[in-house]
Amino acid sequence: MNRQTRSAEQDRAAGGVQLRAVDLGDGNFARASIALKVYPKTRRIRAYLRWSDQGRTHTRYVGEVDQPTRAANLTQAWRMARADQLVAEEPAPEGSWASSPAVRRSMTGNRGRDTKPELRLRSALHQRGLRYRVSVRPEERLRRTADLVFVRSRVAVFVDGCYWHGCPEHHRPSSKNTAFWRQKIDGNRTRDAETNAALEAAGWTVVRVWEHEEVEEAARRIAGIVRSKA
Repeated sequence: MNRQTRSAEQDRAAGGVQLRAVDLGDGNFARASIALKVYPKTRRIRAYLRWSDQGRTHTRYVGEVDQPTRAANLTQAWRMARADQLVAEEPAPEGSWASSPAVRRSMTGNRGRDTKPELRLRSALHQRGLRYRVSVRPEERLRRTADLVFVRSRVAVFVDGCYWHGCPEHHRPSSKNTAFWRQKIDGNRTRDAETNAALEAAGWTVVRVWEHEEVEEAARRIAGIVRSKA
């Protein structure tokens, strides 16, 4: 495992790179990692927090972990480290768009594909006997990628996050950098509307599902549309 891969593994387990910080005081932070050590005689796994400060490596015992996989053990260890206040959340640099911990977590957790709502919806549709393509352009000439595409029935499904796409029920505007975030969300809404219009003009039926929607109900709705177009 190379350095970049190890760092990404630690980021995922900690919940984001900004949550891997050790407060050194005077506004300085060090990037920490969790090391796992297996004791052969007992097979117990102990977790240690490690970081460097002025060229010296520091180690702090976190506790024993007991999960079935390495990834799960790292996640458990980071939770224990946070609970014991061994790590802090590193503040964003001055002037950063991600001006609050909540916004940074939202930005860090924003994934382009294979989000939990997408995976749940795909599973529910698969159980209904439907087959689809994932994360492809319905129309190659249009730079728009749908989350699910039913090619034969020409149905394109988008699973929209409530924050990033401005859900009327759940979107709460940021209290900082308000103008920037309003412009960002309004831009996403405009792009969504343009995508709908372009695909519909090309003969596609567009279905949009909010991440908060009940998955079985959304699957029933999509299944009905797909079968009606077959």
